[in-house]
Amino acid sequence: MIMKKTITFILVLSILLVIPVYSYAKDDKVKAQAAVLMCMDNNEVLYKKNELEHLSPASVTKIMTILLVMEALDRGDINLSDKVTASKNAVSMGGSQIWLEEGEAMTVDELLKAVVVASANDACTALAEHIGGSSEGFVKMMNDRAEELGCENTHFENSNGLDDTTKNHYSCAYDLALISSEVFKHKKITDYTTIWLDSLRNGETELNNTNKLINQYNGITGLKTGTTSNAGFCISATACRDDLNLVAVVLKSDTSDDRFNTASYLLDKGFADYEAITPLIDQKKITPVKVNGGVFKEVTPVVSENNKIITPKGSKDIEYVYDIRKTIEAPIEKSDELGCIKIKSGEKTIGVIKLTSPNSISKVTLSSIFKDLLCKI
Repeated sequence: MIMKKTITFILVLSILLVIPVYSYAKDDKVKAQAAVLMCMDNNEVLYKKNELEHLSPASVTKIMTILLVMEALDRGDINLSDKVTASKNAVSMGGSQIWLEEGEAMTVDELLKAVVVASANDACTALAEHIGGSSEGFVKMMNDRAEELGCENTHFENSNGLDDTTKNHYSCAYDLALISSEVFKHKKITDYTTIWLDSLRNGETELNNTNKLINQYNGITGLKTGTTSNAGFCISATACRDDLNLVAVVLKSDTSDDRFNTASYLLDKGFADYEAITPLIDQKKITPVKVNGGVFKEVTPVVSENNKIITPKGSKDIEYVYDIRKTIEAPIEKSDELGCIKIKSGEKTIGVIKLTSPNSISKVTLSSIFKDLLCKI
């Protein structure tokens, strides 16, 4: 009998030893159906729970609307001073709103502020119609942009996140973190996302940020809350400390406090456990790559644009391993990968920097040889 108990104990212990232990996954402080903590500097996931589950994002939907507004501004398609006239459709939205009246005109700046700070559904729809020509046209832009960003578990039916009549409106914590990260490539967005109190209509309409972390959390930069009976309490919370930019997406919490506390907890863990470092790259070790059959004989790789590395705090004995191709066959395109620099701490790889071609190189042809001869005459 004792022998059987001993064998059983050993078997159970063996099973437990091979089960991976995730430091956050069973933490009762993560009170949400799904959550993600992501570094916005390189989109590295630092924590995940049900991160791909299809859930209603409620007004966190509006981060995609905000992104498309910022991109339209950057392209010059619209200006902050442009006047937008509210349609019958826009004023009928209900929920959080600034009580637009049909035919009332506000600037893009005012409407964007209303969307970001007060989560106004009427302002959101007015902006969507202004940019997309119609609500339907804008929703197509939203879904097209989501696909471009690699959001494989997202589909939008409207610009504002109201889900009482939608049938196929969903996203996931991971995709929403990706979209949030893209939003913060537009530095001007913090002019709106960090507002706590403001007003419109010469002070007649007060705006109070729905994200109470704006007034409470050290380093908070945004971004957007969402609440419906179907979605529960949601948030995409962004923050920056010591050059480290993080986003915590929390979906389907039971209470508003759970949403904010979970986001704060994940951000705190991220800042406590990780740090951002700028790699010390030795340009002399980036050797040229021979181009076989190309109009140029060789190409010297360049470091990819984003080279910030996120490492666990306390990483020691950091080593840089240069892994560069010796040769490559023409033709090659600009930004084709030619190698990488692996950043290691002991035996663990803590970061990888891509090395790419700075330009395109076509293949040698008879016509290119003839042109080269003419140039030498």
